[in-house]
Amino acid sequence: MRLSKNILILLIVIIISSCNNETKTNEKLNVVTTTTMITDLVKNIGGEAINVEGLMGSGVDPHLYKASEGDVSKLVNADIIFYNGLHLEGKLVEVFEKMKSKTKTPIALGEELDKSTLIGSDYFASNYDPHVWFDINYYKQFAKKITKTLTEQDSKNAEIYKTNEAAYLSKLDTLQSRLKTSIERLPKEKRILVTAHDAFNYFGKAYDFQVVGLQGLSTATEAGVQDVQKLSAFIIEKNIKAIFVESSVPKRTIEALQAAVKSKGHQVVIGGTLYSDALGNAGTVEGTYIGMFEYNVNTIVNALK
Repeated sequence: MRLSKNILILLIVIIISSCNNETKTNEKLNVVTTTTMITDLVKNIGGEAINVEGLMGSGVDPHLYKASEGDVSKLVNADIIFYNGLHLEGKLVEVFEKMKSKTKTPIALGEELDKSTLIGSDYFASNYDPHVWFDINYYKQFAKKITKTLTEQDSKNAEIYKTNEAAYLSKLDTLQSRLKTSIERLPKEKRILVTAHDAFNYFGKAYDFQVVGLQGLSTATEAGVQDVQKLSAFIIEKNIKAIFVESSVPKRTIEALQAAVKSKGHQVVIGGTLYSDALGNAGTVEGTYIGMFEYNVNTIVNALK
């Protein structure tokens, strides 16, 4: 299989970099992350002790993301690379595989999870749904792996990482408690979540929602006319009052579904925009994992109840 331009550039830079043994002037670890969810987590644990650069920003679809030349430089200069894995970052997987060496092994956090507990998927080469951050218990496991890795590579700051991890895990415990209280306001018969693609199956499993996505698990697949018609019939049958747009998926897919329901003499509103494959804008509440999760749950509950 021919290497893409980005992978070829990466390999050239790695070869050049391997010949340069200059001592690092910055003693902080340089950590590169992929998705905004992982970036936020690493920043919470590493704090001021590390430098963190995220490849993907708000609204970026990791399923379709391609490494830029700027990304190549970040990856080559990284001491640690954390990514989701389970083929979420489809276009980047080859890059990470080519980077593996004795001194640099990108860490796929999703691969650390117990596969027997994951949701199966035929859409991904891993055969698992990669949207695992929507189960907070998995996100906690990500935190533990990140802390362990940072501690192993930077033992002098071990106490900082462990303290930050404990504080953040406590915040996640509190988040779980608040979400449970919010969701209990919504009767179980109304817990049917219709979105642009199946990013919320782990959320559904954790909080007893039936989740239906128009595009399937990956945004790389396109919803056809039959998919729209089938789902519109389901919405009418279940008397679903609201459907949801996703921040990283074009709005037109859900608007087409809404129009199909309307053409059959029924009404369904767009209940709001949910953050799925990326957090909100940096500097906003939704730009953090905790803020994103609370925003999503409040949006869902208020629209469906």
